[in-house]
Amino acid sequence: MSLTVIAIFGIAILLLFMAIRIPIAFAMAVIGFVGIAYVTNWHAALQIVAAELWHMFSSYTLTAIPTFVLMGNFAFKSGLTERLYRTAGAWVGHFPGGIGGTTILASAGFGAICGSGIAATATMTTVAMPEMKKHNYDLGFSAGMLAVAGTLGIIIPPSLIMIIVATTVGESVTQLFIAGLIPGLFLTLTMLGLCVFMCWRNPKLGRRGTRASWSDRISSLTGVIEILLIFLLVIGGIYLGWFTPTEAGAVGAFGVLVSSVVRGQMTLAACKGALIDTARLSAMVIFLIAASVIFGKFMAVTRLPFEIIKLVQGLEASHLLVLLIIIGIFIIGGMLIDSVAFLVLALPIFFPVVVSLGYDPIWFLLIATIVTAAGAVTPPVGVHIFVVGGIQPEIPISKIFRGSNIFMTTYVLLIAVMIIYPDIFLILLR
Repeated sequence: MSLTVIAIFGIAILLLFMAIRIPIAFAMAVIGFVGIAYVTNWHAALQIVAAELWHMFSSYTLTAIPTFVLMGNFAFKSGLTERLYRTAGAWVGHFPGGIGGTTILASAGFGAICGSGIAATATMTTVAMPEMKKHNYDLGFSAGMLAVAGTLGIIIPPSLIMIIVATTVGESVTQLFIAGLIPGLFLTLTMLGLCVFMCWRNPKLGRRGTRASWSDRISSLTGVIEILLIFLLVIGGIYLGWFTPTEAGAVGAFGVLVSSVVRGQMTLAACKGALIDTARLSAMVIFLIAASVIFGKFMAVTRLPFEIIKLVQGLEASHLLVLLIIIGIFIIGGMLIDSVAFLVLALPIFFPVVVSLGYDPIWFLLIATIVTAAGAVTPPVGVHIFVVGGIQPEIPISKIFRGSNIFMTTYVLLIAVMIIYPDIFLILLR
């Protein structure tokens, strides 16, 4: 049996395991280890896996995961979302679809602190949906908007997915964070503009809110000013080289903790809950990365990525066409499989191919992250859709999917602009 056939067989078994609901991390670790042992031998497999895991777990970069997760958990436990929502409403609530626009801005703000799309979606659905119901917003439009707006937590740094993506292929978390600022801003503004336009054209989708006075707008900033300063310190500190992503996460977590304690919004029980949730989620993410490293080593031993590179180089197709095919594979994979699981599965295979074509590695990781975020609201998996549906069970899932399709146009536009003008999205790295 050739090495390529072994690799394809291993991928097929992995997909089968995922279909029968075996956790992706366990499946990747077992198949990767057994595959390496089959190609070499059991003794060599143990040595290879031990060396790879030691190299990964001795990496300082991985310690960024628990610090940023802790920052997000502190923000969630301290009631930050309600303050963000009030502030955003004071500034944009009077526009057509103002409560929807408020939700988008609050989702972006909370995503910038918590780093998790699912957490942002669940939290904002709980906070915003009652308000939109009270003002007779269209339920499908509102629920779909909440699902897509929650994905901003994946794109806007500091993002947990970005740490996973960069660590999986050994690229710089710092550079990916910085590069993520422009697409995050792009998506936030285009979603906001689309919400205003749709509600202006069809007021039945969502009405205007009340116009706040300038004094109310200014005073509303006091509820979030320290969070804005913490975000600027974290991202600005990374950009200016004051500290590493790990140190930035620690600074951010400490800043959110101090801010919430001073405001009297952090109890001992909430702090304990944040620490437990952080330990649980961090362990899960790190194990997932470890499993992806083992599976990626199996792919390298079978030389499947190199065979794909040779195949691509032998084709007469343009580099752009190959890139579009790979992006299409990522989109389809994100539709059928949990997006994060597909990322850690596909990146070891396709990342070397894209780099061999001359594309910037950070730019491609940004594309991969964006496609992952889109997959979170794409049928049939669409985890964000089911999060909203779980919190609002009276809204049919099909209706939420239809509402989300309106806002998915912002992702299509972003990916198109990134392909046509890639340098714009790397300008902060120059």
